[in-house]
This record gives sequence, structure tokens and C-alpha cells, in this order.
Amino acid sequence: MNAEHTQWVTQTLARLQGERVISRVWAHDYTLWSSEPAEITNRLGWLHCTEWMPAQIQQLTALVKGLQEEGYRRAVLLGMGGSSLAPFVLRQVFGVREGFLDLQVLDTTDPDSIAAVERPLDYRKTLFIVSTKSGGTVETFSLFRYFYNRCRDELGEDEVGAHFLAITDPGSALAEIAERLRFRALFLNDPNIGGRYSALSLFGMVPAALIGVDLDTLLARAAHAVQLSREESLFPECRNPAAMLGATLGAMALHGKDKITFLISPSLESFGDWAEQLIAESSGKAGKGLVPVVREPIGKPEEYGRDRFFVYLRLNGEEEFDNLTIALQEREHPILILPLSDRYQVAEQFFFWEMATAIACHLIGVHPFDQPNVEETKTLTRQFLATYTESGKLSAETPDFDDGSIEVFGSPSASTPEEALINFLAEAAPPAYVALQAFLPQTPEVDQALQTLRRVIRQQSGCAVTLGYGPRYLHSTGQLHKGGGGKAYFVQFTCEPQSTDLAVPDETGSARSRISFGTLKLAQALGDRQALLNRGHRVLSFHVKKGLSRALFSLSSSKLAGESRPL
Repeated sequence: MNAEHTQWVTQTLARLQGERVISRVWAHDYTLWSSEPAEITNRLGWLHCTEWMPAQIQQLTALVKGLQEEGYRRAVLLGMGGSSLAPFVLRQVFGVREGFLDLQVLDTTDPDSIAAVERPLDYRKTLFIVSTKSGGTVETFSLFRYFYNRCRDELGEDEVGAHFLAITDPGSALAEIAERLRFRALFLNDPNIGGRYSALSLFGMVPAALIGVDLDTLLARAAHAVQLSREESLFPECRNPAAMLGATLGAMALHGKDKITFLISPSLESFGDWAEQLIAESSGKAGKGLVPVVREPIGKPEEYGRDRFFVYLRLNGEEEFDNLTIALQEREHPILILPLSDRYQVAEQFFFWEMATAIACHLIGVHPFDQPNVEETKTLTRQFLATYTESGKLSAETPDFDDGSIEVFGSPSASTPEEALINFLAEAAPPAYVALQAFLPQTPEVDQALQTLRRVIRQQSGCAVTLGYGPRYLHSTGQLHKGGGGKAYFVQFTCEPQSTDLAVPDETGSARSRISFGTLKLAQALGDRQALLNRGHRVLSFHVKKGLSRALFSLSSSKLAGESRPL
């Protein structure tokens, strides 16, 4: 960072020390964020995970040993958002130790993606982890009912319970179901921990044990981060990495650099998916917010707007972005480099980012532990589903344009899908950002097409371009989209199921079904689109009826790929 950027951070650290922020965080002082204690005093349990988690290791070790002896080889985690992203990171970062269970995280209602996970399963060797803090998340419960019934059909009523375990809060509906259906295990987490702050709790550590992560080492590293994050001396020299990170995030946002762009060593790339939810859902409300940009295709330094702040998580030995960071610094983009000597330091990063996000939210003046706008999409989704059960149709809306392959909504003057996109983004420029919302199967072909589109839009407009797969992003960046103050352009993609749709059972043990996964996914897309429109946001929607990858690539190759705008 240049002298000006460094001065911003130094002044912010002095402010944090003057306001005694570190000691107040550890004292659970809710007035750091709000005049009321609601959803703060009962959401700070994440500060203390390393105090009680080591006592759980013996039980987790016994669980894993029993599964190994019985021949289990795979685990499928059914969860969303805070319940799924930390396990996803741990699986991607550490892989699977020999003899342990290969973990697959399933956090979608897309029927093609569900079928792809189910196809190779040997139910006799598979454990299902039903993971939800609230115990009632619609996506998680739909997946649970589907796989419970499939497992029961394969193995019989007496054996099915042994293939399930639950992670939830005490007293939740899931806790009651787990006991009634005789799950192999029920793990009750500290209810004073919010989902996106739960990486170092049972929600992260149970899956970590199953894949063979050394929990003693992982938690020791996390405890070291906790110790460092208690340091109250921040100025003139800061000895607290979490405070330094939080001060930098906050200072940059307050000076208009609110697009936190992650450059992450390939072995750690999935960490960005976890950090994305933590930052977006914590900060994006009350007309404010930090915009995390993860997995964005790399561009030339001159392509990035002045609203960018770069964070480089660099694992020792992986030099992927070293030259880019030098080039970015030469153009005076602010960059924070966070070096990691080995993969177990990801545990430290979990805690540092949790603490830093809470500090940054104090600096920009928002409540970091609630998600006031998430319910809007859920309510509208329920309304669309109610319409479907009554009429057999989700929506009576007529597309503005239909070329036989793609239906377009939100562009009445366009005559082609490509023209619709060009017109929609004609005035897009920093500090606005563009959000691609893909209720699509996450296949390599689809991902390549969408990443190509991200690159083209950035080159043409200079805007940061985010990509979220639905419904995952509803639990990740959805709060920011609706509650944040950033000027944004939302481009939504939906499609017909690419193969066979799958029925969502109304309840376990019953073949009765009122909706399919394809219907649920489309209702969620329509619900979120309507929630954005209700708030006055710009939304352009493409519904692809056939030729999914081809249709997406056609948008990328349109006139949008013309000359870049000067920044």
C-alpha cells in the first residue's frame, strides 16, 4: 500500500484503540454495533470455540473409528451457507486422508447436481450429514427427505438411521427428528454461534474429523489466533493481526474501496467462498456493505476500477499471483498480503476473518450478526410455491422476448438476448458492480461460460463482477444484494432441468410429493428476483430452455466484448 493508504489504516487503528474496541469485543459489549442487544449478546459464542472444542475430539475420534470399521467410505453433507462452506473449504484444502471418508458437500436444489452426486453412491458405505443451525432450512430439509427415502428404499427401515447424523442447535426440529429416526449421532452446537461464524465449532469440526484432518493441530492453530486477537495494543505499532485486517477492511471501505477482491493461492482458493458469505452477509445492510469478489478471472492491472482493494492469501511455495500483485501495486491499488506457511494456518484465518469482519462492521456502522433482508426472498418463494400448488404454474409473467432458446425478462425494447444484455449494462461503471446470479447446474462447461462472461463484462465496463450459484448465494451474498447500498446490476439465469427432474418428498417415509427440486429452484429464483425488484433494483433475467452452455457463450461473444472503457 502507498503512503496514503497506510495513513488511512494507521488512523483507523488509532481510532480502534481509542474506542477500546478489542477489549469491548471480548467483553461482549453489544454497544459496539447497536443500541440494543438483540442478535448480538447471543451471537458471540464464536469467540470461545477453542475453549470447548478440544473436549469434543475424543467423541469425534470414536465416531470416525466406528465408521471406518463398518466400511463407510463416503460422506455427503446436506447444508447451506454457514453449515456447508467451512466443510467445503476443509475438504478442498486438506483433501481426504487415506482410510477416512471422502466428503461431498451438497448445497443446491438443482436436480441435475443432486442426481450427479447420487449416481455413484453406494448407500451401504455412505454417511449423510444433515447440517443446519435453525433445524428447518428448506433446502437442507428437502435434500434430507429425498436421501432419507432413497436410503430407506435401498437398505430398509431398520438400517437407514445409522447412515445419518445431524449437526444443529439444541431444541431444533432437526434435533427431534434425529432422535425419533435413530440417527447414528446428534451433535448439538453452542446456540450462541451464528451460522457464518461457525467454522471452528461442530459445524466445521465434525466434517473435518471425517476426512482425517488433525483436529489437535487445527484447533491449536486457531487457539493461537485467538490469543493474538486479544492484544489491545494497536497504535503506534499493531500486534493484533485480526485488528489490522479489520482496520484495513474498514478504512478502505470508508474511502470508497469497498470491492474486496481476493487473490488466493490455488490450494486455498475455496477459502474465498467462505469469506464471501462472512463479509457480505455481515456487512451488507442498512444501505451499506463490503462487496467480496472471489474467483474472478484475472485481468490486466488497468482493467480494475479505483473502487478495488486486493487481499492476497499466499501459501508458501505457490507464486500464482506474485507478478500480478507487483503490477497492481505499481498502479497504486491497495493490496494486503497475508502469507501462510502451511495449510493448517487456514484455522487462524478462519478466526482472524471472523474478528476482522466484526471490527469492520463497527467501523462502517452496521450490525454484523443479523440478516434482516434474507427473509424477503423466503417469503416470496413460499408465495410462488403456493401459487404453483393451486394452479400448477409458478408465474403467469410473459417474457419480453423469446428466441426459442432463451426467454428474456426485464428488457422490453430488446429484440435479441445479446441486445438485452448490452442495453442493460450500457451505463454500468465503477463504483457499481454487476452480480451474475446463476440458478444453473454448476458444471465445468457452465462455469467456464459464466467466467468468460464475467471477464467480458469487466473489460467492457470496468465493474467488479461477482458470480453466485443459486440457491447457495441466497445464504451468502443475498443479504448484501438486497440490503447493501452499492449501485448494482443483477443478471439472473435460470434453466429447465437438463435431465430428469427429481421429486421432493413431502415427508420422510412417504412417496407423496407436491413439488420437484426443479420447481423449488425456480421458485427461489423468482422469489429473489421479485425481492430485488421490490427494492427498486435493476434485474435482467434469462431463462434458458435449451442449449444451456451455447446460450451462455453467445452472450459472452456479443458486441459486449467491444473496446474497454478507460478507467
